[in-house]
Formats: sequence, structure tokens, C-alpha cells
Amino acid sequence: MITSVNSTMDTDVDELPVVLPSTTTSGLSISLHPLPILNVSEHLTRLKLQTNSPSPFVLGALLGQQTGREVEIVNTFELAVEGDGQSIDHGFLVTRRDQYKQVFPSLEFIGWYTVAPQPTARHIALHSEFTGYCSTPLLLLLQPGLKAQNSADGTTSDLPFKAYEATVELRERSSRSVFVEANYKVETGEAERIAVDWTARGGGSGTSLESHLQTQRAAVKMLYDRILVLVQYVTDVIAEKSPVDNDILRSISALVASLPATENKTFRQEFNTEYEDVQLTAFLSSLTKSTNILNEIVNKHLFMTASREDRYGASRRRMMPMGARHPAFDSNWDRMA
Repeated sequence: MITSVNSTMDTDVDELPVVLPSTTTSGLSISLHPLPILNVSEHLTRLKLQTNSPSPFVLGALLGQQTGREVEIVNTFELAVEGDGQSIDHGFLVTRRDQYKQVFPSLEFIGWYTVAPQPTARHIALHSEFTGYCSTPLLLLLQPGLKAQNSADGTTSDLPFKAYEATVELRERSSRSVFVEANYKVETGEAERIAVDWTARGGGSGTSLESHLQTQRAAVKMLYDRILVLVQYVTDVIAEKSPVDNDILRSISALVASLPATENKTFRQEFNTEYEDVQLTAFLSSLTKSTNILNEIVNKHLFMTASREDRYGASRRRMMPMGARHPAFDSNWDRMA
């Protein structure tokens, strides 16, 4: 069961910052796909509504691929915590990781994600628990209050996400674990672009066909409502419930006269002819298809009911080269001689 608690990570006051200055950069080349961005955002929004808390504890795993210093974050899944709300449920992590591995064999556990304004010492402690699953796990941090910023090289987009890599800092003859920020770029495939566009449009109102049909339905409904207004006005005039307005009546008469005459004899004959042609074409297509199926069934029936000698003798006769004579013909010729 996924549980959540109010995050206390952002309230810790550390003597030393756990993130190295911006002058120190990571050598990682990170590609972030849209699916992890949507998953983390949805996870945070859902926990806010479930716990009625502005800052719930969000914790999840990152799945992707790593080749040398190139990392690709492709997918995520949520993580569970123990009863105290501060420890990771490692049994759940291993089970869910193995389940994803069966479906996506190429994806590996490459890190974890959470939500906080800045990394703290609590994040360092949590980060050490993931080193058993990945030698160099990444931290993807969602910072809801982060303003839109662009890096000088243009690799980091204006998303409220930051990626961190763990490293070791030597200070005053002692070492400690710290984070160093890593630049990332958003990489989108063709299928992901279609899915993100569909989500941005509201999902259910998705395809162009549905949008076209809804537009047509709205237009027909509007036309129907206006026709009802005209019919009601003419009805009230005939019943002497409304005053006679000759200008309105002339406009209605001109509108009716401008409509195409679809009930005359010539139109009905042409319509019936075209309709019969279409039906005849469909019938001939169905008949041709049925004939081909029947022909295949007859061929299979003849093959199955023919004797073994007839089947294989015929195949041998087809395989004999031109000018060669069948052995049975040679024996009969010798007896006649």
C-alpha cells in the first residue's frame, strides 16, 4: 500500500549546503522524456488531494538506460514507505522493479525522484539507501516554486525540475557526500509527442474526427433551433397570436424558395439510380470474394480426397525435365518390343 506523510525535508536547517556551487558541474548527459515529467507531476497532485496537505512526501523510482556518462530517463514508478513514513519499503521496490523488468527488459533502475525546494541532508541519507540498486543513482527533484530559467548553453529547459548526481567533497581533511547539479534536455519521440499532444488537448476530446463530428453536431443543433423559431413564428401568425410582419414573412418565403428542390421526380430517379449502382458494386465485390473462398475450399478438398499416388505422381510429372520419359512408359515400351 502506498502511504504518504507530510514532508519535513524542506524544514531542516543544515550547517553546510549539500549542493555544490553552480561553478561545479556534472559531466553527465541526461535526456529526460515527457512520461517521467507527467508521472511526477500527477503523483504530487494526487497526494495533495488525498492528504489535503500542500507539501506531501513524494517518493518514486526512475527507470531508464545508462551508457557511460549518457543517461536516459524513460519511465518512473511510485515507491512505498514503511510504517514510520521515513524509511523506504525495499521489498516493494524490488518487486515493482522486477515487474517492470519483465515488461521493459531494456530499462534499469537509475535513480529516484522527490519533491522539495532544495536538497537537504535528509535527501543525502535517502540517497545512500538506493546505492544498493545502482552504483551511481540520480536524484530528480521537482521544485514547484522554481521560476522559469534557462541555462547558458540552452540544455536545461524552463521546467521546475533539477537533476543531481552524488559526489564526495573533501573539506578540512574530511569527506562528505554532496550533490552536484547536472544539466538535462527534454527528448521526445514521435509516439510521445502524439501522446503529450493528446493529453494537452484534454484526452477525451482528442482525435480530429471526434472534433469534426462535434462541430457538425453543434452546427446542426443551431440550425434546428433557428428553424423551430421560424416555424413557431409562422404558427403564431396563422393563429393570430403574433402580429403580421410582412418583411419577416417575405424573408422566410425567400429562404424557403432558395432551398434546393429535393423531392421532385428527376432528383428521385437519379438518386435511386446511383443508390442501386452502389449496392450492385458492393454485391459484386461480396460475390467475388465468396467465389474465391469457395475455389480454395474445392482445391483443398480435391487434394485431400485424391490418392497418394495421384498426388505425388502428379507432382513428379510436373518436376520431370522436358524431353525425359516416365519410367513406366519405358517398361511398357520394352514389353511391346
